Amino acid sequence: MYMNVFRSRKRADIDAAAYAEDAARMEALAREQKGFIAYRSYKAEDGETLSMSEWESEADARAWARNLDHAAVQGKGRADYYESYTVYSCDDPRVTTFDRSNE
Repeated sequence: MYMNVFRSRKRADIDAAAYAEDAARMEALAREQKGFIAYRSYKAEDGETLSMSEWESEADARAWARNLDHAAVQGKGRADYYESYTVYSCDDPRVTTFDRSNE
């Protein structure tokens, strides 16, 4: 498995409707890509957002990063939506789970 965590802060003056439309379109497109496993996004009270995507392999995640529609929206994000962001990427992450129902 390969994982990307996208930590971001949006600009105060973004077009929220355009951002929501682009985000929904990119999530739907990502779900169609080879190797896609899961996507989740969370927003903190201070406005910071964490988004996590899981992929079968690093090659699958990198192919998604190079997708032409995705690349165009990434450029739009840098120009119009984000104040700052950091991407954390991990190949073969150590995974520890707990599930009370399995006790």
